[in-house]
Amino acid sequence: MATQGSLALLDLLGTSVPIIQAPMAGISSPAMAAAVSRMGGLGSLGMGAMTAEKARGAIREFRQLSDGPLNVNLFVHRPAHADEAKQAAWLQRLTPEFDGVGASPPLALKEIYKSFLVDDDMLAVLVEERPKVVSFHFGLPRLDQVAALHGAGIVLMATATHVQEARSIQDAGIDVIVAQGYEAGGHRGVFDPDATDSRLGTLALTRLLVQSVRVPVIASGGIMDGAGIAAVLALGASAAQLGTAFVATDESLADAGYRKLLASDAAYATVMTRVISGRLARSLANRFTGFGADVPDDVVPDYPITYDAGKALNAAGRAVGEAGYGAHWAGQGAPLARAMSSQALMQALIDELRHASA
Repeated sequence: MATQGSLALLDLLGTSVPIIQAPMAGISSPAMAAAVSRMGGLGSLGMGAMTAEKARGAIREFRQLSDGPLNVNLFVHRPAHADEAKQAAWLQRLTPEFDGVGASPPLALKEIYKSFLVDDDMLAVLVEERPKVVSFHFGLPRLDQVAALHGAGIVLMATATHVQEARSIQDAGIDVIVAQGYEAGGHRGVFDPDATDSRLGTLALTRLLVQSVRVPVIASGGIMDGAGIAAVLALGASAAQLGTAFVATDESLADAGYRKLLASDAAYATVMTRVISGRLARSLANRFTGFGADVPDDVVPDYPITYDAGKALNAAGRAVGEAGYGAHWAGQGAPLARAMSSQALMQALIDELRHASA
């Protein structure tokens, strides 16, 4: 089932199957991650939106449920540049949407998430708690952070969307590269959100990175079943990372509106949008993405300042039964999502991979 190339990665991660549950901030839970790890995969927790102490609590909750490996994921975006005029104009642009749900926009916006680049409290917690893996999205950590995490015996991974990012990851001493294809749900992992995006798909990107770097490559984006896992392993990936496949599981933190949309025809129409959070991300088509269809990128405030407005609008909408303003992240394989427990999904993936590899 595992290829020769993936065996070394499985040994490094402490897993028995080449399946990684993506660390979806706000969706993955300790229960989900624990179920995946108990089944031989790598369970993950998205901690980019957590404080250091909340991260510590989530790691310890996972450990109460599983003694398997855990991947903790962090955002390493450049800290936001506050532009008061731009932010005021953005709130003005959103006012009709707030009016539509009987609410008023916030008076001002703030940077709601701290980048790991400037979060030494989070670094201290990770060094103390020592999860098996720490992974990075949106860029690279500081070299001293890499050294401290490696010194604690932690395996490091980072996301790349093209060859140049992958080479930078390798040069920084990161152990594993996650190749994020354009099909992937959630936030695009580009280092520079304002640079031209090559939009490489998962299959092409995986093959390019396997040929271009020396470290193991994990394929991510649009992979929903064992056949997809087998396909990327055949291209040289050492494992596959699946996110949208786990959104409908019992342990997912996705709310009822999110689950209903994922099970609808909206799953066939995912959209890249910047208006929800301030960075480009793939979402199910909803009321918020419809609003953003004609909004120029340059009027959107920095991530995660924009997310402050997006979360306020979503909360106001949900208060009156309008679920269309959520961050309903999903990849292009969304129609293949299955509602079941994470353990059952893992068993299905393992069986399908075994069959596809026979």
